[in-house]
Amino acid sequence: MRMSVPAALAALLMSLFVLFLDPSAARAAAIYLELNPSTVPVGDQVGLRASCDDNLKAASVSSALFGTVAVNPQYGLLTATVTVPSGTKPGDYKFELHCSDKATASATLHVVAKVEPAQGPATGGGGTAPERFAPILIGSGLAVIGAGLALGLTTLRRRRLG
Repeated sequence: MRMSVPAALAALLMSLFVLFLDPSAARAAAIYLELNPSTVPVGDQVGLRASCDDNLKAASVSSALFGTVAVNPQYGLLTATVTVPSGTKPGDYKFELHCSDKATASATLHVVAKVEPAQGPATGGGGTAPERFAPILIGSGLAVIGAGLALGLTTLRRRRLG
């Protein structure tokens, strides 16, 4: 099968485009900072996961929340864990990664107020029956169990006799 001239020309142009493409765009994609989770209540921990060009060297992450912390190489990435201080006000806080080769990346942490529930959900009072019917239900349950035992004994006796 013969390749057409337009297809060959398109392949040549695509190869030239890839050959002369600026590598900084691909390099920039390799430098990042992730916060897990990105929204936390006051007092919770946040996992930092980052990547620089060289993930074998430690880097640093700075924020107004806790100052500067080192992210160390682990499993091919740079990782650390920080705790949001208890006096932190709810809002958005910027985290900035500083690699050893002066490259940077940033991420935003959303801190929300810690809300304690006043009471549990309304799912019943510990049982589904009102208190006045509880003795009747317990008695009925015991009667059914007794009837089951009596029926079982009767069945065993008939088997032996006949």
